[in-house]
Amino acid sequence: MITVILADDHAVLRDGLRYLLQAAGDIEIISMAANGQEAVEQARLHCPDVIVMDISMPVMSGIEATKHICKICENTKVAILSMHHTAEYIQRALEAGAVGYLLKDSAGAELVAAIRALNDGKRYISKSVAKHFGDGGPKRNGNTIN
Repeated sequence: MITVILADDHAVLRDGLRYLLQAAGDIEIISMAANGQEAVEQARLHCPDVIVMDISMPVMSGIEATKHICKICENTKVAILSMHHTAEYIQRALEAGAVGYLLKDSAGAELVAAIRALNDGKRYISKSVAKHFGDGGPKRNGNTIN
């Protein structure tokens, strides 16, 4: 089983993602967090395989939380799931240590695929995110990258 923590400040989104991901059969939601600080605390307790992280959250942003989590749990992979699609947000998240980035308008199947790819040691940048980068950015011609 792939262990996952969900971090988003919207309870209805966390609950919906939990049901969606657990239905995949190989993903177990071990904890949820409503803000970046809670995500860091839960990561410290569990060091899951993957954390699905929103960027815009109270107390501590998802980008700041990602920086802390990558230091605390070296084997945990962070996938950003956000409404922010500008190159600035994407670049900041990747620089913080995220190895996945998807937009909230992604299909559920894409999020499942991203979690599996991260768990397999790959990066996952959705096509809708990759198009926001020019030749100078992390061009991701498809979904999974090594």
